[in-house]
Amino acid sequence: MTSPAGSSNNLKVATIVASIAVGMVGVAYAAVPLYDLFCRVTGFGGTTQRSAAAPDTVLDRKITIAFDANVNSGLGWEFKPVQGHQTVRIGEQALAFYHARNAGSQPVIGTATFNVSPPQAGQYFSKIQCFCFTEQLLGPGQSIDMPVTYYVDPEIANDPDLKNVDTITLSYTFFRADKEPVQTSSVSGGADKDTVN
Repeated sequence: MTSPAGSSNNLKVATIVASIAVGMVGVAYAAVPLYDLFCRVTGFGGTTQRSAAAPDTVLDRKITIAFDANVNSGLGWEFKPVQGHQTVRIGEQALAFYHARNAGSQPVIGTATFNVSPPQAGQYFSKIQCFCFTEQLLGPGQSIDMPVTYYVDPEIANDPDLKNVDTITLSYTFFRADKEPVQTSSVSGGADKDTVN
């Protein structure tokens, strides 16, 4: 028979183990949003920043922005930058476009991930408007031009690690979204081109 002291010890151990398990689940649940927040704040891994508007300061120093596009094989889209590169002044607001076309026979929802290289430039590359913030639905044969409004923060000029950087590459990869598209009359196979605002 178990003594009252032994039962009390077993209850304490069980409580500690249960608390640790609950804590581990909580940490696992919070890990993704915390990592995302860390990347957005620091630009870690080439994560870009979001901004409402370009700064008032525009430097004479120019930098080239190269554009890269990739598509996950499960998506079935054609995806490419409309322009290969742009040369802009640091702090200047600029506009670029990417073009996507659903080459398949079914409507598909795509979502984009993005980064910049060199990775340490991510904390200075700010997007004001970007198609990567929303899912894109394209019907069979439908194509779309998608804008990216961006600027390079003038603070990059004060970073000694980036003083010799003259090119930043903005790269997107489109993936199939997890959810299935809802069949509506707005998705038509004959649409040539739409522009996202």
